[in-house]
Amino acid sequence: MEQEEIWSADVARRYDTPGTGMFAPEVLGPAVDRLARLAGEGAALEFAIGTGRVAVPLAGRSVPVTGIELSPPMVEQLRTKADESTIPVVIGDMATAVAPGEYSLVYLVYNTISNLLTQARQVECFRNAARHLVPGGRFVVELWVPELRRLPPGQKAMVWECAPGYIGLDTYDVLRQHVVSHHFRFDDGERAQLFRSPHRYIWPAELDLMAQLGGFQLESRHEDWNGAPFTEDSRSHVSVYRLPPAP
Repeated sequence: MEQEEIWSADVARRYDTPGTGMFAPEVLGPAVDRLARLAGEGAALEFAIGTGRVAVPLAGRSVPVTGIELSPPMVEQLRTKADESTIPVVIGDMATAVAPGEYSLVYLVYNTISNLLTQARQVECFRNAARHLVPGGRFVVELWVPELRRLPPGQKAMVWECAPGYIGLDTYDVLRQHVVSHHFRFDDGERAQLFRSPHRYIWPAELDLMAQLGGFQLESRHEDWNGAPFTEDSRSHVSVYRLPPAP
């Protein structure tokens, strides 16, 4: 599955869920608050801006926001909320595409760095973030912690969520650090709707080494956008990396 095929026009039309899921105020609000503080008086660049879930409210906080996005259909949905002059977007790969300007903040949220399916491309993503940042600038990555402790020996699949009308199932290839997420949505009928996406999972320590290869140092790591402590039982993290300041 190529990423361009996954993030199709049909997926883009169904992506937004206003007020619920990742669009819920208690999920989105703390993320926008934290990113606005980290951007300070500078501009922000979002890798994989998508339909503007974070970028639109962040721009509403008077933070200049630019995006890089691989999927034109996702950008078409963004354009129903903000025009090109408000949130410029470069169509391209977040590991290599270049946006004009300089930024105090680059951010990559909701596990999206794992959409890059090799370690080399994930490292290149860090280098691309560094390429866009001013000295002392920050790169923020929101990412889940691989849940291999929950995967029984000899099994390759794990149900990670089961709710009315929804089942989330992951299948693992631990040799390549690959996982395919399967999202089943259904009603009382016999048919279900399936969305699948491939990922390369990254351990926090591996992510820190990628950051070092890109010239960053870890500044902070928390369990969530509210700043909860990151522990051995945390299922996700928000990691802030920073470039050295100017001499």
